[in-house]
Amino acid sequence: MSQRAQDLAQQLETLNNEVIAFVDSCSDENWHKVCNWEDWTVGVTARHVGSGHYKAIGLAKMIINGEKLPDITAEQINEGGNQHARKHADCTKDEVLKVLQKNGADTADFIAGLSDDELDRKGHLAVAGGEITTQQFIEYVILKDSIKHLANMKTAIGI
Repeated sequence: MSQRAQDLAQQLETLNNEVIAFVDSCSDENWHKVCNWEDWTVGVTARHVGSGHYKAIGLAKMIINGEKLPDITAEQINEGGNQHARKHADCTKDEVLKVLQKNGADTADFIAGLSDDELDRKGHLAVAGGEITTQQFIEYVILKDSIKHLANMKTAIGI
């Protein structure tokens, strides 16, 4: 097992626990407040973290397997997020908590099992500006962007 992978998995677990605690503590009023950057409700933004960012581990698997990554643009990513927001506009706290718990645990388990060689493998991700390692993908797409969404949710409710 890779210590780097263990550290990344621990970062994800810590983040996921923070998102879960935040969601669990949201009042119904706060659940429906809109996050300015995303232009989605707090509930939809939390669901996006659990189902969008955590599920993006599929792209990391493609990097590890040497598969060609899709040529996606920032506009396509944004539209996918907006489609998700429309589809899940009425999501409940219980639903989102289940998504966060399951996908967070699955993603952390996957990350924890990676080797240093797998973390160092590269793939071309045009939206990221070129080559990206598996570790960079995990750090930026899964962790950093999820942290940004959590900060935006907190801002939306005034904390």
